[in-house]
Amino acid sequence: MDIKDKIKILANEYASKLDSKIVARVEEMKNDNNTHYLIYQVLWISENEWNLIDIYQNKWRFLYKYAWSFLEEATILCFEDKFKEAQRKVYIPNNSWKRPKRFEIDCLVWNRAYEIKRRDATTDWDHITKEHTRALNIKESWYVPIRIMFYYPLRKQSLKIQETIKTVYDGLGGECYFWDDARDFLNGETNIDLKWILESIAKENLST
Repeated sequence: MDIKDKIKILANEYASKLDSKIVARVEEMKNDNNTHYLIYQVLWISENEWNLIDIYQNKWRFLYKYAWSFLEEATILCFEDKFKEAQRKVYIPNNSWKRPKRFEIDCLVWNRAYEIKRRDATTDWDHITKEHTRALNIKESWYVPIRIMFYYPLRKQSLKIQETIKTVYDGLGGECYFWDDARDFLNGETNIDLKWILESIAKENLST
């Protein structure tokens, strides 16, 4: 089975789970306490509109969770397809601070510790300290910290934080890749064009 087929199967599994969660939540919503809808009426929101807003708000929560978990899993599949030595979800102790007690490495190939993110939109400057601590502990465990982020955050403050985190990684001998660089890097590491695979699957889905 080639990597595209593996990712397509993974996508179908996530789509099925997503649909199941949405159906269950929409059914559950029928018994929700909706007394707060009075405030919506005061603000000229019709009954039909508020029902749609609530339904799609709940759908979005599940879509957000499953879509980005799928992207992470698909990326790990690329590493596993290329490297028999690839390990997923490896934990190392945090020897710098009390919390968290350990850090998770999304995928480990030999001494290369990959953190896979779809987008880091935090505006909390303490996040830099947390990422520095994480990368430092990875380095002290004799691994190379590598951060792959497929999408840029939209806010300026978030962008500044990500650039600072990149500087932190560079200073520790690690690597940071954002946006197109992340896709190109994954392609270079695994010889797998994940973006092309996802676009191909999406096109096939639209044609059925």
